[in-house]
Amino acid sequence: MATNSNRRAVYLGVFIVLSIAILMVTILTIGNLHNTFSKKIQLSAIFDDVNGLLIGSNVWFSGVKVGTVESMEFYGQSQVKVVLVINTESVPFVHNDATVKVGSDGLIGSKIIVISGGTQTAPHVEDQDVLQVEKVLSTETMLNTLQENNNNILAITNDFKVISKQITEGKGTLGKLLYQDDLYTSIGTSLATLERTTAKADKLAAELASYSSKLNTGDGLANTLATDTVVFAQIQSAVKELQKITTTAGDITTNLKQVSAQLQQKDSPAGLLLNDEATANTIKSTILNLESSSKKLDEDLEALQSNFLLRKYFKKKDKAAVQP
Repeated sequence: MATNSNRRAVYLGVFIVLSIAILMVTILTIGNLHNTFSKKIQLSAIFDDVNGLLIGSNVWFSGVKVGTVESMEFYGQSQVKVVLVINTESVPFVHNDATVKVGSDGLIGSKIIVISGGTQTAPHVEDQDVLQVEKVLSTETMLNTLQENNNNILAITNDFKVISKQITEGKGTLGKLLYQDDLYTSIGTSLATLERTTAKADKLAAELASYSSKLNTGDGLANTLATDTVVFAQIQSAVKELQKITTTAGDITTNLKQVSAQLQQKDSPAGLLLNDEATANTIKSTILNLESSSKKLDEDLEALQSNFLLRKYFKKKDKAAVQP
């Protein structure tokens, strides 16, 4: 009796479980039949990585389920072609320049396809259209990037550790600047000198600006020279005359140099007189002899005038010279 009761309880339990399973399958089948009989269009997209996407995964648009993933197959070298089916009711809202990406249903939910973007002026999607894939960073890529950044930060930290140690030990320019008073004083002096130089430069710039403003006024010699063509022509003429005088003076200087060179030569008469002392003494003696001979000649002429033979001749000559 006890054994029959146990069997009856087991059969009842199995029957209840099967009934619940059949009820659930019926509910799901009715839902799928609704989706099956609704009108759909087929779209596709080429992914580099589907990140665990499965056939039957949902397709979402603006947070609303509009279709499912129908099939997936390898495409090209290492890409995956994903075929989507979406309800025709959503077609007026999806444009052919929209993009698709692999997302998650919630934070850690199953993978889904998300349709986004598209411009209002673009045509609506049609059956067999191919949508562009939006590039997204996978979790693995982000973790790799984070790891690389961590390595870079570690390297930078080590470098800063070495630099800070050298600064603390007074090494390098910055360390010397912090710990050597004479270097700090020298830099301060240089900065003060630079400041004074800057002030002088500012003063010079102000003076140049003032001088420039004076040049622009109507009075003043500079403005007259710059604007009065008559005065400028006169100055130009004077400059040309000065150039001629300078040229003439240069020619005179050249001639004087040539004369000086000739005077230095003993084979020229003037050079011989200047450089040969014996010749100069001879010429001097000759001049003295000429002077004495001339004096003697005057005395002889006077004696001839006193001679009785020539006295009558000289008197007639004097009388003729007196008469007009």
